[in-house]
Amino acid sequence: MNRRLFMSLPSLALAPALFACTTNMSGSDAVAKRREIDAGVDGTMSKLFASASSAQALSQQAKGILVFPKILAAGFIVGAEYGEGSLRVANAPVGYYRTTTASFGFLAGAQSKALILMFMTDAALQAFQASSGWTAGVDGSVALATIGANGQIDTNTARAPIVGFVLTNAGLMANLSLEGTKISKLDI
Repeated sequence: MNRRLFMSLPSLALAPALFACTTNMSGSDAVAKRREIDAGVDGTMSKLFASASSAQALSQQAKGILVFPKILAAGFIVGAEYGEGSLRVANAPVGYYRTTTASFGFLAGAQSKALILMFMTDAALQAFQASSGWTAGVDGSVALATIGANGQIDTNTARAPIVGFVLTNAGLMANLSLEGTKISKLDI
């Protein structure tokens, strides 16, 4: 019994933080939230282009770009991630989204990262927009960008329907999985 309680305490501790992020907002609060997200998206894209110059050329070919400027991850044994972002088509916001992920294993502490998904085909973008809740690895496969020593994106990655980038304070991350990452529309 004590072990079960010990294992569930981190989940209970994280639940209020996640639920607090899902409350409805008044009109002026929603406008302020959209502006905050948009400013974060602009900064994240600038950081991506500085980290991988070829990402800018790839972004110009993308049919849509979904950016989560700040995904917070925290946990102890049981972990959770939460972030809010914007989908841009022709560099204009067309929708706002949240991402959540749960994880289990040897986890301790908190960290932050940014996630950028570039929809390279109309079909991939339309499938994402038509979904009521989208899960990476289930509703769409995401190819994480591989950057070569020359700073260029691997050509095989660039041909994928959805190309993903993960940024931390240290720069571009590689060798991780986005499978199980859930994305749903925000009502703001």
